[in-house]
Amino acid sequence: MSRRKFDLVLSLVGVVLTFVLVIGGGLAFWGYSFASNKVHSELAAQKIFFPPAGNEALADPAIGPYLNRYAGQQLVTGTQAQAYADHFIAVHLKGVADGKTYAEVSALSRANPDDQALAGQVQTLFRGETLRGLLLNAYAFGKFGEIALLGAIAMWALAGIMLVLSFLGFWHLRRVTPAEQVFAPAVERMPVAVPA
Repeated sequence: MSRRKFDLVLSLVGVVLTFVLVIGGGLAFWGYSFASNKVHSELAAQKIFFPPAGNEALADPAIGPYLNRYAGQQLVTGTQAQAYADHFIAVHLKGVADGKTYAEVSALSRANPDDQALAGQVQTLFRGETLRGLLLNAYAFGKFGEIALLGAIAMWALAGIMLVLSFLGFWHLRRVTPAEQVFAPAVERMPVAVPA
């Protein structure tokens, strides 16, 4: 195969890959934007706020170190949702029924239908665990968005590299003589006898 043809094919493949990577990066960035905007708008609509700075709820060592940085802020990001779910709601739920879960307390309540204290614990745990689960779903979607953003950046960087390599291929194509071959078998030279 001639070297020119080889360079042309590789350069054209590079251009096609560049376009594919640019489009893939654009789709990944759209995924990031969608996830980020959806998480923000859904969480903002809930109007959940972290306790203000100095609030006694933040004094608890199981809560304060995780939530002090968000003191007084509205919960609007996936990372904030995870912190609130795992270090505020979960901590308070452990105190509702001595660390028992909704499923455990619900089973006890069904066995003792006249116990109003258990019925109240069932309702509190159900609501708390449901809110916690919803917040953790927002956190997960926020993480998917962040991963999509990293994918978009990586694809655009690779597209830039492919574009440069394609231009170098076209530049090399112009410098190669039409007679040059690539992947051609090496021709062995026969020793020439020199007359004495």
